[in-house]
Amino acid sequence: MDNEITETTTAPPVAEVIQDQVDKASGFFSGIVEYFKGILPLLIIALIILVVGVILSRLISKIISKAMKRSNVDNAARNFLVSVIRIILYAIVAVMALSVLNVPMSSLITILGAAGLAASLALQNCLTNLCGGFIILFSKPFSAGDTVELDGTVGKVEAIGVLYTKLSTFDGKIILIPNGNVTSARLINYTETPTRRVEMSFDIGYNADFSVARSLILTAVSEDKMILGDPAPIVRMGSHKESSVSIDVLVWVKNDDFMEVRYTLNETVKRLFDRSGIEIPYNQLDVHIIEGQNGK
Repeated sequence: MDNEITETTTAPPVAEVIQDQVDKASGFFSGIVEYFKGILPLLIIALIILVVGVILSRLISKIISKAMKRSNVDNAARNFLVSVIRIILYAIVAVMALSVLNVPMSSLITILGAAGLAASLALQNCLTNLCGGFIILFSKPFSAGDTVELDGTVGKVEAIGVLYTKLSTFDGKIILIPNGNVTSARLINYTETPTRRVEMSFDIGYNADFSVARSLILTAVSEDKMILGDPAPIVRMGSHKESSVSIDVLVWVKNDDFMEVRYTLNETVKRLFDRSGIEIPYNQLDVHIIEGQNGK
């Protein structure tokens, strides 16, 4: 029978295993303590920068808010702009504090830059409207309460928001126009000047007496107390049309009286024309029949 060699492995005592784990944990925590002891002065400096930076950021934000309030900037836009400025200031303070702690800022700035680029591409239209809102609020081509015309839409400005301008039209519609479109649109501000010219045209037949018609229109103009005397009203022959003679009427009124004067003048001229027998013609077509040599 062959001799058998038996190897016996003796397991380490449990106490030695526990002691080994305790030594590892103790070494780990000791390393952490030593690390924090080494950077403790930097932590204090970073904390001071953080506290002082937050206080200064809030103070600067309040100063900017008061300055914009004195400039009559819209409340919603002012609050939004102050919030953006405060966030930027907080970010600068955080970067300064992390720089003191020797945190590698190049990688962090690269990540933030890539994230900002992706966000700007995704929110391109919003950023365009946002920039347009700032342009409107600071250049002030119009203010809330003004009557304006934007690309053919006439209405009263109800509010100027960060992204949209709110218009109320004279037929009761509420229109929200993106600020990016507002800054690039053809804009007429009727409230910028206190007066506005009413331009109208009245047609009379070729057989009617032009001097009488002109006199009647001048009478209608003089009877309307909302029409201003300076600049003087203009009532002149405008053009010769196919079926009528056109008389142009140009009068100046206050902005608030514009529509009322148009309606009143139309009604008064029609009444005076009817009373004097001056006909407002409709389109006419004269047909001439020429007989041929064969009688056909």
